[in-house]
Amino acid sequence: MHISFPYGKEVIDVEIEGNVYLVESRLPLMKNVNEESVLVALKKPIKMPPLREIIKKNDIVSILITDKTRATPNKVLIKYVLKALKESNVNKENIQIIIANGLHEPETHEEIVELVGKDIVEEYNIMNHIADDEESLVYLGKTSYGTELYINKAVVNSSKIIALGLIEPHFFAGYSGGRKLILPGVAGTKSVYQNHSFKMLSHPKADYGYLEGNPVHEDMIEAAKKVKLTYIVNVILDKKKNIIKAYAGDPFKAHELGVKELDSMVKVSVPFESDLTIVTNGGYPLDRNLYQAVKGMVTASRITRKDGVIIMLAECIDGIGHRAFYDLSTISDDPRRILEYIKDHEPLRDQWEVQKLAQVLLKNKVIVVTKNISHDKLENMNLIPASNADEALELAKEYLSKDTRIIAIPEGPYVIPCLDYA
Repeated sequence: MHISFPYGKEVIDVEIEGNVYLVESRLPLMKNVNEESVLVALKKPIKMPPLREIIKKNDIVSILITDKTRATPNKVLIKYVLKALKESNVNKENIQIIIANGLHEPETHEEIVELVGKDIVEEYNIMNHIADDEESLVYLGKTSYGTELYINKAVVNSSKIIALGLIEPHFFAGYSGGRKLILPGVAGTKSVYQNHSFKMLSHPKADYGYLEGNPVHEDMIEAAKKVKLTYIVNVILDKKKNIIKAYAGDPFKAHELGVKELDSMVKVSVPFESDLTIVTNGGYPLDRNLYQAVKGMVTASRITRKDGVIIMLAECIDGIGHRAFYDLSTISDDPRRILEYIKDHEPLRDQWEVQKLAQVLLKNKVIVVTKNISHDKLENMNLIPASNADEALELAKEYLSKDTRIIAIPEGPYVIPCLDYA
């Protein structure tokens, strides 16, 4: 069977022998970028009046956007939101665009231009949220989960907060978008550590597709309410990153509707556990680094049998991505000891990503295909390196019997495979 897998901005064509079950979402393919959907959403927001009626002339407005690892069409969303703000006669000097990096590295000037466009960079005040900069944070108290909320001062001091984002499956928050632009987006390091703690991520509903009963999500909701998130514009995307539909308005109701509609398109029944699962991280930009590629591994592990094999195809143009992620992943060749270490020594930088990776490695062997990370570093992380897909398939044969059930997931973490009998 011939299958094309997204890899960076290109694809890898793989010929797979044997019985292959292809997992695909029901996301419709759009003919174009579909900016019209954003206009419709802004004209008829959910459970709120249009922006021009909400925003006053003297308001201090913070527009929160996702970072470089997300496929959010920031240029499109910002263009129409700024147009709506102009209709409200807001002073340009009172508008600030804040990149909700969470604990990710801040964007360079060139990366900001790629995110929002040169004209926006030249015309508006744009800043990176830096979670480690304690002087830029203000304390807002605790959530019912005990998370101490340290939030970007510029956001808290705004009279209106608009969050632009992407709703997609998330491996422990259930779905991205909405409240996630606040926590972890513009939260301090301590707050993120607590929301992403070992206990929170060990909850059975801290997983793809769960919101109700998911402590990570519910903690984020409380944070967004404390900060008084005003309004969101979120989108769901097709396989080519074109907008399927936009959702604007109430930060919680609009997000809930988007999740509900996306849920019906990305949850896919799978009739059996595989011996071998071939997966991607959805291509660029989510496969920019190995840190993010853990998401695709978690997706594959859902439907791969105990001691089965996962092949991850991820370009990783930025390499491993986070130094702390690498350091913590290499403290032992036994995933159990890594999990025990995290539990005994938290909070630790990037422990959540390492925790999820270790959980996968307890169940499955993972072969990683990338040319941008040295083989010895992958081996240090208890991963099996391969230079190309054919080599990965040959390596997989060494661990499996001849009668191999294979599942292919080209969309990676943008789909949620579910076992029929689960």
